[in-house]
Amino acid sequence: MTEQFTYNKSQKLKSRKELDILFKNGKSFLIFPLKVFYLFSDADIDEKIHCGVGVSKKHYAKAVDRNRIKRLLREGFRLNKISLQETIQQKQLSFFILYIDKTMPVGYVAIEDKMKQVIIKLNKRYTDEMAT
Repeated sequence: MTEQFTYNKSQKLKSRKELDILFKNGKSFLIFPLKVFYLFSDADIDEKIHCGVGVSKKHYAKAVDRNRIKRLLREGFRLNKISLQETIQQKQLSFFILYIDKTMPVGYVAIEDKMKQVIIKLNKRYTDEMAT
């Protein structure tokens, strides 16, 4: 397996401190059914991208359903993150993807299409921020 299609521990957004900073100071956008919180920072670390995923327990009481959606989100990110990695060079990007729809996704194709849109929008936001 090639290195570019991995989603290892160093790329996961798990730090409570980092999550608090992201939700307090970060920006967000919506590509239904995904709400994305993101923050660009000047941290100097080896991994430039940190990603987290979440699903509301209120809408999905069964852990099986929540875990399936999170697996689909992580897989969509893992397979489509290459363009984002090529773009992000000078800053660190932390982002969290929240699934907000009340119905289960039909399949992986629907999630992958939305994930591609999210990555394109994050690329655009990064280039806009670097231009200013």
